[in-house]
Amino acid sequence: MTPKRPATAASVLESENALVIVCRGGDCGSRRKHPTLDHAAQLAAIRSGVSGAAEVLVSKCLDACEHSNVIVVVPGQKDRSRGAEPVWLGEVNDADVTADLIDWVTGADHWSVQPPTLVDIHTFTPTRRSRHELEDPDTVPAARSERQKRKSNT
Repeated sequence: MTPKRPATAASVLESENALVIVCRGGDCGSRRKHPTLDHAAQLAAIRSGVSGAAEVLVSKCLDACEHSNVIVVVPGQKDRSRGAEPVWLGEVNDADVTADLIDWVTGADHWSVQPPTLVDIHTFTPTRRSRHELEDPDTVPAARSERQKRKSNT
């Protein structure tokens, strides 16, 4: 059996499935800043909860630390072609918000319906610098790790 290769930026951005990017750098994922949240359990819940409906990537930093913990839901290719845009969520620091996020991402036609109240409350507009992280395929977390591997092999 061939081991699964990490996703490349191009394959992630062309995916029919949504992409859930979970920030775990800076203040996101920090026990110092969020001591009551089990960050590993939250990430595991998101991965298992959205399995099949979305891919989950961990980012070292999405540069929106004032909103930690930050999660970005990027629509799949079909939904992006219909005008759906990434949804940035901040302060995702409890099980209820995480559960609503999972329900919304896995729901049928989730891009055409209003997100659950808890998800909607946690939505924010990122700075231009933060948005650039998702607009440039070379800055998608998987692409960064692939690029670093190529540089170390030369």
